[in-house]
Amino acid sequence: MSRDIQLKERWKVLVDKLSAQFADNDPLELDAIIYLVGVQELGQIHRKYKKDEKLDLMHIAICRLLEPYGYYEFEYFDEQGWPHYIIKEELPTLKAGEQSVLMKEAIVSYFVEKEYIS
Repeated sequence: MSRDIQLKERWKVLVDKLSAQFADNDPLELDAIIYLVGVQELGQIHRKYKKDEKLDLMHIAICRLLEPYGYYEFEYFDEQGWPHYIIKEELPTLKAGEQSVLMKEAIVSYFVEKEYIS
């Protein structure tokens, strides 16, 4: 099976499963899934977030998701428990479609690693 077909199949399984769990089966968008990863990584599941904190959660998620690709490296947790990352390598200039594929691939890998999907 080609890598693209496997990614599409795993992405569909992941979106369906997350949508059932968090959105009453309304399909979650990529940004919503990135946000969920950020909340998961912060570990402060049951609290309300301000608008700027939601952006910070998405930043945490992107850093964590792209860490295995060598773009970011975890540095430390601050006194409030928020993870901080350093940039290891600048992201290449990608077209919108290429960015989407990279993020979907990283998200699928993350949820496979967490044993949420296989």
